[in-house]
Amino acid sequence: MTVNYAKEGRIAVFTLNRPEAFNALDQTSLEELSRALIDFKDDETVWVGIITGAGGKAFCAGADIKTKLPTIRKNHGQPWADPPTILRGLDLWKPMIAAINGYALGGGLELALACDLRIASENAVFGCPEVSLGLIPGWGGTQRLPRLIGRARAAEIILTGQSINALEAYHIGLINKLVPPEQLLTAAREMAELVCRQAPLAVRAAKQAMAQGLERSLGDGLELEKTLIDFLATTEDFAEGCDAFLGKRKANFTAR
Repeated sequence: MTVNYAKEGRIAVFTLNRPEAFNALDQTSLEELSRALIDFKDDETVWVGIITGAGGKAFCAGADIKTKLPTIRKNHGQPWADPPTILRGLDLWKPMIAAINGYALGGGLELALACDLRIASENAVFGCPEVSLGLIPGWGGTQRLPRLIGRARAAEIILTGQSINALEAYHIGLINKLVPPEQLLTAAREMAELVCRQAPLAVRAAKQAMAQGLERSLGDGLELEKTLIDFLATTEDFAEGCDAFLGKRKANFTAR
């Protein structure tokens, strides 16, 4: 398997498993990742996902240059051929956490950008080297990176093709947390557990409101927010959350 998929209680862990290729994404790994993400989306027993890379050298070095990039020329002018993932084509409102170890380059950085929270080890390296190959980021980098860190810093990373280290990535807001390599997965699981304590339907609605609201005017975004609040007000989790707060007890959320 090029993608290991495991469920640990409420948490799903996706591990890119091509360490000999720095966990680069080929067609097989994209298809396996797509199937795993769709299963995660549809399984109500799991609420938060963590994605990481096998081995200590790389989270993901991007698209596999030997096998994946040649298909770009072959498929020139054709509809987008990749299977649906969080990179493109799959709307997933369950939160995703990227646990970034080592290189996160090109499509690897874009995979991290497609997650909601990013925790990186101190040896992580980030970059978009596509312009050195005569391309541009094609899995959302030109769109997500400016939205996350601002146009000026994103332009510097994308147009120069130069990499930045983990500390700089933390300072510019590319990652949420920086930890020693041996603490990476522990920190990711702790973050996932913290999210799992919250009402899952509310967490998903909040993610949807932020993601879709950025594409709209402020007025339209506020309307979307109100629509989602109206839905949440009808859920069992909202009633449970209010009862637990008033009763000074821990809430027992069920995603209903």
